Amino acid sequence: MKLIRPSIFSEIPNVIAAFTESNRELQPDGYSEKGINFALNGSPHRPSIEKNYKELLDELDLKTDSIALAKQVHGSNIQLVEKSGIYPETDGLITKIKGFSLGIQVADCAAVLIADDKNDVVGAFHAGWRGAVANIIPKGLKKMQSVGGDINNFKAYISPCISQSMFEVGEEVAIKFPEKFVDRLTYSKPHVDLKGFLRDQMEKVGMKKSFIEVSSECTMQDLRFFSYRREREKAGRMLALISLK
Repeated sequence: MKLIRPSIFSEIPNVIAAFTESNRELQPDGYSEKGINFALNGSPHRPSIEKNYKELLDELDLKTDSIALAKQVHGSNIQLVEKSGIYPETDGLITKIKGFSLGIQVADCAAVLIADDKNDVVGAFHAGWRGAVANIIPKGLKKMQSVGGDINNFKAYISPCISQSMFEVGEEVAIKFPEKFVDRLTYSKPHVDLKGFLRDQMEKVGMKKSFIEVSSECTMQDLRFFSYRREREKAGRMLALISLK
């Protein structure tokens, strides 16, 4: 299974983080579309997808019975979790429990993983444009601070997601973003820089610029990833996962 291991966490011994690729050269039993899919919520292929989760957690040497997943609704609800399971109407998860994993599923939206290894708190957040403009990341950082996290220690990874060159939006969406993250000149319609906006939000609340890693990959342009805009209902989901050892 091909994984991206964020370099921002590579020198933190007590944090495990990973982002799955589509792995289209592999085809799990019982799943008709090529690739390793982690769209557990509402998927008609649940048995094979549960198998994918088990294989991934085994590969990362993580407990298969200690993972929390968000049943995402493109909102800004964030939960502090201590038990495994699927959390409804939730787009952000935070934990302080060692040996416990948090998972976010995406296919064009950004997954944001954040860790404070000194105070043992991690968070995983689903940030499409709706969640981004609803301030899920600033809210998530504030909630992590409320349970003992220190903004000066936070390290973050913004996953592969749709790039500005591919993220064409209507004016009703464009006006929700600061103008510096909207390109109105290059294309016939506005294009939004989602990654840049998320990074800017982190910096504005005090995160160190050098502690933020932003993936350069675009999910819509690169077949290494699933893309809802490209594949619509046939698109699987990648998984962003973070855990405290």
